[in-house]
Amino acid sequence: MNQPQPSPAGGDLAEALKHEARRLGFDPVGIASAAGSDRLQLRNAALDRWLAAGHHGSMAWMEDPRRRQIERLLPGVRSLLAVGLSYYVHHRREPGSLKVARYGWGRDYHRVIERRLRQLGRWLEQRVPGTTWRACVDSAPLLDKAWAEEAGLGWIGKHGNLIHRQRGSWLLLGHLLTNLDLPADQPSDSRCGRCSRCIDACPTAAIREPFVVDARRCIAFHTIENRDPSLPADLARELQGWVAGCDICQDVCPWNGAALQSSEDPDMQPRPWLLDLRGEEALGWSDQEWDERLRASALRRIRPWMWRRNIAAASRLSNLGETETSP
Repeated sequence: MNQPQPSPAGGDLAEALKHEARRLGFDPVGIASAAGSDRLQLRNAALDRWLAAGHHGSMAWMEDPRRRQIERLLPGVRSLLAVGLSYYVHHRREPGSLKVARYGWGRDYHRVIERRLRQLGRWLEQRVPGTTWRACVDSAPLLDKAWAEEAGLGWIGKHGNLIHRQRGSWLLLGHLLTNLDLPADQPSDSRCGRCSRCIDACPTAAIREPFVVDARRCIAFHTIENRDPSLPADLARELQGWVAGCDICQDVCPWNGAALQSSEDPDMQPRPWLLDLRGEEALGWSDQEWDERLRASALRRIRPWMWRRNIAAASRLSNLGETETSP
């Protein structure tokens, strides 16, 4: 394979690439070497321990060995551009409404980020003919948070989310892998210190220890990934109104304070019905109505019967028949 070699203009190209990424709406942005640092090896080891403990629950795709072998995603990869897209908006839920995680309020971020990264890849290929690249969002078998940390976008917090000093943890991540040898940025230092607010706030004790989240105890996992007809009884008692994901550990994080800038990105603006979701009304929606409401949404992963199951549990409605909560 023809691989472009490092050149004196590498730094200029890297800065131009970052500038183009920001023009497409990404911020923060950073570059990591595909060789990785010692800390990345520690992240790989932590993944192995997490998997061995069964903390991934039924998410078998987390076992994909390509997560530890980036060269299998793009042969000849030398650098990664990591990008963040803020999804924080100042909108608030209506009082008494059921709760949906912020990441799902706007358009499907997988499509949004991948489309923009592909634009960026084509831009790069025009600048350096013969360049190979691959756009990755979190559906790809890549340790996205670890690589974003490696590229200097922020640090992985005790709740397992990446935190940026100005953007907080409300960041969607993407990566552009390339065979170009670009100068890397410095990895981020951890700034969680002794803070344990996320650990203390989790109602189901899913954060078993700092930086270790057990999906089997996580509200987000059960409302999005659990395909069982009913939620575990002990977890259902602790939903606190959450029916699609959960933001509790992020809501209490001091880096997510009131000073955060609200995103003006059109793709991140919320659908009004998600901010005023009422249980009894939503339980009457047909599968077709759910399909229409969730078009171009990351929340389509939650099937209509799962919405009904989650809403019934969160609303503590006792008059539902078995057929309404089963797939």
